[in-house]
Amino acid sequence: MRKIKHIINLKEKEKEQLEKIVQTPTALQKIAKRARIILMADSGEYNNIEIAKYVGIDVGEITKWRKRWLDTEGLGVEERLEDKARSGRPATITAEQWCKIMALACEKPEAYGVPETHWSHATLTKTIIKENIVETISVTHVGNFLKKSNYNLTEVSIG
Repeated sequence: MRKIKHIINLKEKEKEQLEKIVQTPTALQKIAKRARIILMADSGEYNNIEIAKYVGIDVGEITKWRKRWLDTEGLGVEERLEDKARSGRPATITAEQWCKIMALACEKPEAYGVPETHWSHATLTKTIIKENIVETISVTHVGNFLKKSNYNLTEVSIG
């Protein structure tokens, strides 16, 4: 049998907190599963293959969570079980700006001097920029936002 590389030795308080997470019916399943992994990994009682079979995930995931638990020592138990922050481009349009865009889309175009009865994505985008809600935004981005929010360009709803 292979030697376990990342041995976890839990403190009594950590064990109690992890057991509480596992037993809480409203806990997120991914967090409860990670807590179960750490509890089973405690003191090398089970190897990664046994834990993986019991929990129902890949052995590599067991190694990842053992290592992550050891690397995040000093943080709270729940913080240590959370996903890492994902990389990516930060949002350039705030939630407040999106709310203003939606409010504008719900208004009649005539209220903004647009000689149309319904917004097109192009005229809505021009008006968003003209009203200084954002400096720049593409017609496609506006259209995708409206599509995701179930906005219907054929109906004008006020209120």
